[in-house]
Amino acid sequence: MRVLTFLHSFEPGGVERIALRLVRQWRAEGVDAPLFIGRDEGAMRADVGAGLDFTMPRSLGKWIGAVETPWMIATLPAAVRRLRPDVLFCAGNTYVVVAVALRLLLGRACPPIVAKISNDLDRGDAPGWQRGLYRLWLRAQGGFVDHVVGMEEPMRDEIRERLGLPGDAITVIPDPALSRGLIARLRAAPRTREAAGGGRRFVAVGRLAPQKNVALMLRAFARGSAAADRLTVIGDGPERAKLETLARRLGIGERVAFAGYLADPATILPGHDILLLSSNYEGVPAVVLEALAASLAIVATDCSRSMATLLQHGALGQLVAVGDEAGLSAAIRSARAGSQHQGLSLAQAERFTVEQASEAYLATMARLAGFAPAKFYPLAN
Repeated sequence: MRVLTFLHSFEPGGVERIALRLVRQWRAEGVDAPLFIGRDEGAMRADVGAGLDFTMPRSLGKWIGAVETPWMIATLPAAVRRLRPDVLFCAGNTYVVVAVALRLLLGRACPPIVAKISNDLDRGDAPGWQRGLYRLWLRAQGGFVDHVVGMEEPMRDEIRERLGLPGDAITVIPDPALSRGLIARLRAAPRTREAAGGGRRFVAVGRLAPQKNVALMLRAFARGSAAADRLTVIGDGPERAKLETLARRLGIGERVAFAGYLADPATILPGHDILLLSSNYEGVPAVVLEALAASLAIVATDCSRSMATLLQHGALGQLVAVGDEAGLSAAIRSARAGSQHQGLSLAQAERFTVEQASEAYLATMARLAGFAPAKFYPLAN
């Protein structure tokens, strides 16, 4: 069975990082898993993408990054015809427009499409008119993809409602943000429980873009933290300069460190006490899974239908309403280092490994493409 994954680039993003991990895992298991990249730029080429061969259209210059979706729609059909995959893997919401275009351009020659839903479909943060248009678009998508994968059980009903798909066209596969080896390393990592001066060490990880609402986090941290507390913000993006200015204006510039992009941020989580997440919307945030694996306390916004289930309705972390600065600051004030439940957090983290997800994806794809289970791998044909 040949499974073709298509990505815009190696630019940092949770969807792309997990897709690259899946491609690597599939290949390690002997699956024919080609990778199509619209442009070979981005920091992840040197870490999670290191050593992965890929196919790419002829580059027409750096301006392609500004029109990466039309560029992929224009160039991917030729690659599909050449590679003749049995299944196309659409790695996240932002790629569904490409999948829809492929189905229209290739018609009956288009292979079955498996689309992963990587973000919230409710979008309660958006104005009503935007939600209305978005829901019309979601309903249209349901007619062009063959099978949809959700990342946690609450997404099943969300997908059924928003895309209008029957139950047999939906599979829930826990998001493969972790590996068994990474969980073991995070659990074994030495850690101290206090920063210099006895303060708590907060950490946030994510692209510095409007979706993550890091400005809300900074305002809440300024209100709810103690003078000895520190916050490290890992990630880069278009809002970084504005956020650094805001931190200084709030009087917390000396207590907030902007660390920029790190290749493997999960490995530094054991050096912190509490994860903060302030997003307006998410699907199943990989950083929350990494924090569970590292046994950090968690304070997060209730930014998707899956968050309450993910944090076991308060047993594994505090949830506050999206956009609620007062609620977030109160949760920051009350958060305690070392309060995470060791056994529950480990059990939850172990559900989200790439090893388990790989087999579940392949089983789903094999059924869709008409392969018997013994024929997942090219050498078994």
